[in-house]
Amino acid sequence: MDMLKGDEIANAKLTDWRKLAQGLHARYLVDDFSTGARFVAAVGEAGDALGHHPSASLGTGHVDLKLVSADAIYRDDEGTEHVIEWVTQQDVDLARRITEIAADHGLKADPASVSLIELGLDTADSATIAPVWAALLTGNPGAQGHGTPGDEIRDATGRVPNLWFGDAGNGDAPGQRFHIEVYVPREVAEQRIAAVVAAGGTVVDDSGTPSLTVVADQDGNRGVLCVAESPATVD
Repeated sequence: MDMLKGDEIANAKLTDWRKLAQGLHARYLVDDFSTGARFVAAVGEAGDALGHHPSASLGTGHVDLKLVSADAIYRDDEGTEHVIEWVTQQDVDLARRITEIAADHGLKADPASVSLIELGLDTADSATIAPVWAALLTGNPGAQGHGTPGDEIRDATGRVPNLWFGDAGNGDAPGQRFHIEVYVPREVAEQRIAAVVAAGGTVVDDSGTPSLTVVADQDGNRGVLCVAESPATVD
């Protein structure tokens, strides 16, 4: 099934969901564990009917869900097809069904609270160093390039954050190579950056804002606040 582009996801107007990194994310608020468990069971039945399921995490007062297709088709500029992890129409269809189920159970979504962390490592030769990080992070060589046409490290079980590789030239001066990518919904991005500044941090590069904003702590360690277009923002 073809991957969906950003505008296609936004046009779906999935008000309970936010597109962060590769997938759709939602949080539903529950009063207790039993309520959450019944909701997850109902979501599972809906997934059975559609032949597709979300990943689910049941915590204190909430249920977190993620929807992504492991077999989405991406076509590069030359027209070559790649199988990647991304949002497809089946994710959109199931997201809509889950929203209906949540309403039937009297649950409210809290889309502003969803977040996702990935790791970034700048390198001039990702193909050489990726096996080391695949081994360290997951113990599985197959994690290199899993669900991506590049060398990115992704654990199929979701135990550890994804590690992606940024470009660094061979002649670049030594500096910070690792950084954290924090994905948040668009509606909380400005507040999050303001909180960083209030805590003593600085905005290093806002040329990519609102999609990407580079911030740093007092020691100069950098992080990137990443914002994807909300599925609910297109009229």
